[in-house]
Amino acid sequence: MSELSDLYQEVVLDHGKRPRNFGPLPGETHHAEGLNPLCGDHFVVHARVDGGRLAEVRFEGSGCAISKASASVMTGVVKGKTAEEVDRIFERFHRLVTEGPAQDDEEALGKLAVFGGVHEYPTRVKCASLAWHALRQALRGEAAPVSTE
Repeated sequence: MSELSDLYQEVVLDHGKRPRNFGPLPGETHHAEGLNPLCGDHFVVHARVDGGRLAEVRFEGSGCAISKASASVMTGVVKGKTAEEVDRIFERFHRLVTEGPAQDDEEALGKLAVFGGVHEYPTRVKCASLAWHALRQALRGEAAPVSTE
């Protein structure tokens, strides 16, 4: 098994079992719900925006290890970013999980680069990107739940 595969499994298992930034967010300014009807993943992403930047991001809900790990890592990566910066990170992350790693993804995406193996399992792309879609929906102030279907 390659080092990246080992790291992927380690990060997914760790964040899946002990998700960071999990739970409600008192004083939230934005939130959105994300559903993946195919596998039953269901998350609510909470955000507090202060001065145009994400001061705090948390999530609640349930899902598979990949969806929970992706949401957990996402909350750490996007903290302090603007909505435009979140969009750019999401676009790069989405390309990573759908097409596979690019040469500079590890530097550009940091810890998110471990999800590069997801592209080999197309049904897991929706799991890995669900919380991201919910976060973007929240930052746009759109109330309707977002679905990956």
